[in-house]
Amino acid sequence: MSNTCEPLLAALKECLLQSDCVVKQGHLPSECLRDHTSELPESCQAIRKATFECKRGLLDMRKRFRGNNAGAVAQQLKESPVSSKTEE
Repeated sequence: MSNTCEPLLAALKECLLQSDCVVKQGHLPSECLRDHTSELPESCQAIRKATFECKRGLLDMRKRFRGNNAGAVAQQLKESPVSSKTEE
C-alpha cells in the first residue's frame, strides 16, 4: 500500500517543531497536537486537518476508485514548503 500521506506527515512534523508550543513553551510535539491545538499556528492546523483527511481517505472504500485527493495537497506542499524560520 502506497503512503500518499507521507509528505503531509513530514510537513506537520516540521511545522510542529517550529511552533511556539514546542520552541518557547517546551512541550512535546505530541502534547501540542493533543492538548494545545488552539495555540498552534493556522498553517499547522491546516496541515493537521489535511493529514486527518488523507488518513481517512485511505480507509474510505469510495475513494479507492476515485483516488485519494491528498496527493494534490502533498504536491502543493512540495512546491511551497512551510517556512523554515520565523522572524525573531
